[in-house]
Amino acid sequence: MAVYTQIGAEEMAALVSEFDVGELVSAKGIAEGVSNSNWLLDTTGKDGRGARFILTMYEFRIELEDLPYFLSLLDHLAAKGCPVPRTIHDRDGALFRRRGEKALALIEFLPGVSVSEPTVAQARAVGAALAQMHGAAADFSGRRANGMGLGEWQRLFDACGADGLAAIDPALAGLVGEHLPRVAAGWPEGLPRSVIHADLFPDNVLMLGDKVGGLIDFYFACNDLMAYDVAVTHAAWCFDATGRNFNADISQALLAGYEAVRPLSADERAALPLLAQGAALRFTSSRAYDWLNTPADALVVRKDPMAFARRLQFYAANPAIFEKSVFT
Repeated sequence: MAVYTQIGAEEMAALVSEFDVGELVSAKGIAEGVSNSNWLLDTTGKDGRGARFILTMYEFRIELEDLPYFLSLLDHLAAKGCPVPRTIHDRDGALFRRRGEKALALIEFLPGVSVSEPTVAQARAVGAALAQMHGAAADFSGRRANGMGLGEWQRLFDACGADGLAAIDPALAGLVGEHLPRVAAGWPEGLPRSVIHADLFPDNVLMLGDKVGGLIDFYFACNDLMAYDVAVTHAAWCFDATGRNFNADISQALLAGYEAVRPLSADERAALPLLAQGAALRFTSSRAYDWLNTPADALVVRKDPMAFARRLQFYAANPAIFEKSVFT
């Protein structure tokens, strides 16, 4: 989440009036994240007791034709009992509204906190919630290709160029050149698929103690390999922010929590080391591009690409962490 576009108080109040959520009380920009502009809104609520929502403006890496997929998915998963926010439809029943060439959607606010240092119990709960989501999405009718797949990693690295990657870190271009072709050549395609979140970082999970209160920010969701989603979540949760320190206990708990709900097949488990390297490359590529191209006046925190380049190196050197005996 972030704020790239500014909206004045009068326009914000007019936008809120298009939904049956009461009158706007306050709006606060949210600085975290990288792809959308987001605001935390407080309103009087339909009953006058107050209510809270997230307003999202879709800025880039999201095609507007994909919005019905994302927003309908939230409604589908919520109806299945998954801890996800509902889409608030406007007074005409629409999932989103247009603002020039951009679109805005109002999303239910869920309570909880995003943890920076997860406990073993929290990691286990996140693994279980991810597996629950994969199962609940099995009969979702929407279809969307992964817009941040292998081809996009290559495009983003190419757009950065060797000089740009070197400006981030002198070793980065060499790491990409060493690992990307090998990962692409070995990428598995025949593993089980469902809707995947594809971005389940700690800041996209709201915890209520040791329980998952909400999975949020589904704007990279797509139909892809469930084991890849496990790998993305593993890369996001099992290291410190720098990517230098791996937490084996969190790793084991996350994977065991997932398998308690949906056991991985032998082929999926065998593919996890390569999938995890792919996950690390995916976030290295987008972070590198954003590092070089984020506008100076954007209310957004740039994220270090090397934190995932280090994860890439770790996964390449330590495939045994995904062996069945390690996390059961």
